[in-house]
Amino acid sequence: MLHANLKTPLGTAVISGDENGISSISIFDDEREISSIIPDELQEVCQQLQDYFNGKRIDFTFKLNPSGTEFQKRVWQGLLEIPFGKTMSYQELSVKLGDVKAIRAVASANGKNPLWVVVPCHRVIGTDGSLTGYAGGLWRKKWLLDHENPVKQQSLF
Repeated sequence: MLHANLKTPLGTAVISGDENGISSISIFDDEREISSIIPDELQEVCQQLQDYFNGKRIDFTFKLNPSGTEFQKRVWQGLLEIPFGKTMSYQELSVKLGDVKAIRAVASANGKNPLWVVVPCHRVIGTDGSLTGYAGGLWRKKWLLDHENPVKQQSLF
């Protein structure tokens, strides 16, 4: 397994993967050493993440290889189908996955998403529009949703 640490506006992203794809991307508050040499297999991921944070990318095209149950993978695939700049409630996602009663299981799988930002669990909100739990912290969720907002406020000054 190969690793790279990348500085982002939200902390240090720790990326893990190999020639079979990216298995995890996590975010940390602490000042981890940023990778000066990025393995070839992780260079595209780092570039696409930088492009995303610089406002030049709205989707990711590298190969994913997360570990999880079949149900978790179904939920994560459902998350990948939420468009950039849009949100969906846990209930809507449960219905989309075919079981309106699976809201808690969907929320649990969402919380175990190993691919921060790339599998956009931050786009899932409460039915009432509230920012519900987020493993990376609600401030990061708010930042990401604001970053992806298609109607960004422009300063007049």
